[in-house]
Amino acid sequence: VFGKDINLILVLNNLSSDRKSVRVDMSASTILYTRRAVAEILKAATSVELGPKQGKHIRVKIPYTHYGKYLTTDKRIQVTALCEVMRTNGLKLLVEKTIILEDTNIIIKLPRRVVVNKAVSLEISYANPLPEPVSRCVLLVTLMNQQVKINLARLAPRERSKIYFEFTPRRAGPLQLQVDFSCDKFSHVKGFVTIAVAPA
Repeated sequence: VFGKDINLILVLNNLSSDRKSVRVDMSASTILYTRRAVAEILKAATSVELGPKQGKHIRVKIPYTHYGKYLTTDKRIQVTALCEVMRTNGLKLLVEKTIILEDTNIIIKLPRRVVVNKAVSLEISYANPLPEPVSRCVLLVTLMNQQVKINLARLAPRERSKIYFEFTPRRAGPLQLQVDFSCDKFSHVKGFVTIAVAPA
């Protein structure tokens, strides 16, 4: 989840009946959706001895403080592990994983029934998932081809807050509400719901 430390486990298994010595070079970078690297956030190397038919786990931790300021709006991190089996003429194995961090920041609560030409009040709750305060918070609410910009108070670390948004639907049928939350530490955290508007 965005704002938290990332914990990974690399599993190495020796399927042979001989002892193996493996060197593991690990790296992680924030990337764009095109897989283009933005910034390297982790570089580590270790060696592991594996007995016959033995497996071992290597734990890797990427703290939020290492990746937070380098993350793009795509919220993607590419982790690679190059495993080289020693004394085997350079036998190598490359393991790659792309992590897409989830947002749990926006929650939109609707009333049970929404009817044409009757005022509706929605609850929009938003959060700061980071271990540090954020300021210059803005919600951009898009509904019925109109955008409303709402300036919000700063949020303490891990704080959740909410606002109430009122509108009157003018026609029956599905209506999409989109919310975009930005602040000084991250931007474009989105949430959306489809509202079923009943005839009057």
